Amino acid sequence: MREKPLLTIIVPCYNEEEVLAETMKQLGTILQDMKEKMMIQEASDLLFVDDGSKDRTWEIIEIASEQQPYINGVKLSRNFGHQNALLAGMKTAEGRADCIISIDSDLQDDVNVIPDFVEKYREGYEVVYGIRDERKTDTRFKRNSAHLFYSMMGKFGIHLIPDHADYRLLGRMALQEMNLFPENNIFLRGIVPLIGFKSEKVYYHRKERFAGESKYPLKKMLAFAADGLTSFSVAPIRLVTGLGGLMFVIAIIIGIYTFVQHLSGTAENGWSSLMLSIWVIGGVQMVSLGVVGEYIGRIYSEVKHRPRFIVEKDSYDER
Repeated sequence: MREKPLLTIIVPCYNEEEVLAETMKQLGTILQDMKEKMMIQEASDLLFVDDGSKDRTWEIIEIASEQQPYINGVKLSRNFGHQNALLAGMKTAEGRADCIISIDSDLQDDVNVIPDFVEKYREGYEVVYGIRDERKTDTRFKRNSAHLFYSMMGKFGIHLIPDHADYRLLGRMALQEMNLFPENNIFLRGIVPLIGFKSEKVYYHRKERFAGESKYPLKKMLAFAADGLTSFSVAPIRLVTGLGGLMFVIAIIIGIYTFVQHLSGTAENGWSSLMLSIWVIGGVQMVSLGVVGEYIGRIYSEVKHRPRFIVEKDSYDER
């Protein structure tokens, strides 16, 4: 059994002024309770990462950090995205915390299982995944699309933990390895399983949002899925190659059909097949160019080596 760790709970925030006070209250209660039970060290804290919010999110974090010693904040210079906000929190906690837990600020993930995460860590697990035991709070479309996403990723050879979002614990070793991954198009749900180490799962009930609106509409969900797919697999390019081969076979068949029609003197009847061929081949070419262009765009983004996030303020430095 490991000794009680210094824990940092990382909470990425984007325009969360409606829910932030309650999030701080609930997480603060859990944190203090674990300290009283001697599960974690007294210096354990909450770290809120403001991902370029346009409302009062940073103001709330700043005031709370002045009033409560266990609350700290990091303000990014603009909106860098949820995954990069998480990375900013991890980078800030690295070298200080023995383990970190990442959780969204909307209170949909059950904060009451946080002690279970810590217990698993003390038992020797370096990575602990929070797993939804059901998806009743999701719409039917979201449930079906989620199952399709995990099924598709599995078929493309990408190992993901089903029904796991970004509610997880990482120990010091896992955190150090996590921060070594240099890519800009980061997909944490795919990278964490790649790290390895001894892992365990904690199951919990997913709740409704306490307040505010989801920061992941359909457009962002599709972009997130595309990031995951193109960051870990070349299967789409191979699929396009296979599709191109299939179209080549179809073209030969249509060519033979056209030649036969020509010999029989009824070539004019091939107008529909000719037009169909043009549209099918043209469509495949456009799709192929789009897939290849997606990968080229990501290569372009990676080779520039731009920072994944820029910290404007850090309350750790101000104390």
